[in-house]
Amino acid sequence: MQVTREQLDEAAGAGLIAAEQADALWRFLHASRSDAPGFRPAHILYYVGGMLAISAVSFFITLAWSAFAGWPMLAICGFLAWLGIALTHYFLDIRRLPIPAGIMITFTVALTPLAVYSLQHALGMWQGEQRSVDFHRYVDWRWILMELATLATAAIALWRYRMPFLLFPVAVVLWYLQMDLVPFIFNDLDHTWELRKLTSMVFGLAMILLAFWVDVRSGRRQDYAFWLYLFGVLTFWCGLSLLRSDSELGKFAYFLINIALLLVGTLLARRVFAVFAAFGMLGYLGYLCYRVFEDSLLFPIVVAFIGIGIIFAGVQWQRHEQRLHAAILAALPGPMRELVARAHQ
Repeated sequence: MQVTREQLDEAAGAGLIAAEQADALWRFLHASRSDAPGFRPAHILYYVGGMLAISAVSFFITLAWSAFAGWPMLAICGFLAWLGIALTHYFLDIRRLPIPAGIMITFTVALTPLAVYSLQHALGMWQGEQRSVDFHRYVDWRWILMELATLATAAIALWRYRMPFLLFPVAVVLWYLQMDLVPFIFNDLDHTWELRKLTSMVFGLAMILLAFWVDVRSGRRQDYAFWLYLFGVLTFWCGLSLLRSDSELGKFAYFLINIALLLVGTLLARRVFAVFAAFGMLGYLGYLCYRVFEDSLLFPIVVAFIGIGIIFAGVQWQRHEQRLHAAILAALPGPMRELVARAHQ
């Protein structure tokens, strides 16, 4: 629950707290929120700048960098890593700004694929077959060493700095890893499309479970689970949505799974579940509209009334929210009860 200055002023006006207490409490809340990521101008600048810096050494590597492949590029990576670590300590130890510090250590970790590729190239392991620019565009089992090294680097950085944004490269690399593992295991790049979709679902579900475990262990003050949830749901939902089903029962099961995602997202207060669930549910309803009930006059009316009914269900939920919330918490096991309670504070 977010507390605004207006609410504190209203509480003071109602005589619940003194005006001086409202001012002191607001200063305390404002100071505590300044270290939590939010949609504020300074934080927007932090993340935009950080994403540009991270993208510059990962996604936006051009063919011109191929001229430095090998030891020269490894030296450049070493310098940039030193700069990233130095700025991390500058922001963390001198300026006391954890958000830009977390972004800079994440920038350092994001250098790992390029550094590993440079070392491999210097040792003659690539022989010009692939370039670092291809890492984000093509699936290839040979990128696995780069991905595993990035996971190891991120694990060390997490152990040392405890910065939630470090889970961003971890989630991305886990996503890439599941795409590269299938041709590596089965040695077949052309005939594993269906298996890739199933692998995507399994990896996505595993990442969601990992995010849930992290969520239970860490709490919400430092949101370590956000990026794992995002890429876990993305990977699972994309694999699920790409599965081919010729039966109406299979398509309806897809609709039910999306409803389950919506319920999980509501329970955990995680919007990413609701966003992808909404896309899946709308996709299924669109299929019914244009394929199954193409000539039906009643279908849009029925859907409209279902939507209105859901709105009224929301009204009833709001009226009895405390009682229903207490009943749900009572039915949950201990660790999950604490997680859900924190999520809805």
